[in-house]
Amino acid sequence: MPESDLKISIVTPSLEQSKFLEHTIKSVLSQNYQNLEYVIQDGGSADGSVEIIQRYADRLTHWESKPDAGQYAAINEGFARTTGEIMGWLGSDDMYLPWTFAVVAEIFSTFPEVDWITSAYHMFYDKKGRVIDCFFRPKNNRDAFFKGENLPTTGWYATGFIQQESTFWRRSLWDKVGGQIDTSCKLAGDFDLWARFYKESGLVGVFTPLAGFRRHGDQKSTLFRDQYLREAEESLRRHGGRPRGPVGSYVRSNIVRFMPKVLCSSLGLMEPYTCCVNKTRSGEWTLVSGYDPDFRAVGRKLF
Repeated sequence: MPESDLKISIVTPSLEQSKFLEHTIKSVLSQNYQNLEYVIQDGGSADGSVEIIQRYADRLTHWESKPDAGQYAAINEGFARTTGEIMGWLGSDDMYLPWTFAVVAEIFSTFPEVDWITSAYHMFYDKKGRVIDCFFRPKNNRDAFFKGENLPTTGWYATGFIQQESTFWRRSLWDKVGGQIDTSCKLAGDFDLWARFYKESGLVGVFTPLAGFRRHGDQKSTLFRDQYLREAEESLRRHGGRPRGPVGSYVRSNIVRFMPKVLCSSLGLMEPYTCCVNKTRSGEWTLVSGYDPDFRAVGRKLF
């Protein structure tokens, strides 16, 4: 299927974010992706957000401003208004990159067996929208996830969160896990969704930045980080996962550096991860599997 035939559905939940909202909207619409559904669910802002949204209303699939039951309820309501095969949501202070939709569509069109993807590069903006950091975190593995490796709690081995704004999935996967985010999770609804996705399909990392998280100090994920981590751990355990704990984390963090990777794998200390890499002169994407964090040794080609 040509990339342009894939409909992409994006939802932005927002509340009192007029300082950043227009930058977010522009990062979506300026890509000029022809087959796009874009829904903005505003929670009844009184800070000028509505006036900003109205300036772009003719390019939106739907928008509304009304009190809601929280961010995840708003996202669920927004997605219920969409039909696109590829889905994702973008916070009202975060931004996509100019090539995001083109890359996402190309990968999903090229690999019909891939159900969800995330960037291997975690990018961060400051409050002025300048890129201030970018981490390379390519490891995405189902077994590792359920051992807590995407839950960076103090004292446990972890490679970092799955960056929500850089993650996209097929509607078929969304429908398979219930077609909604669990709104009983007030903060860690994204982490809970990843756990449910992982039960159905493996995550593929993409070797290019796809979005950035804006750091400005007022996000719930910053103000209530400890509560987020508690919710995420409860979700992990509810879905059958369990963090390695102090001893297992020490072994994973230190001993495996001196052991052959094949032995580490056989002992369950290291899991291979799958990434989508654009490394050919023709610009084609390929799926590879490997262990090395710098991916110099990529193992065998998959599929």
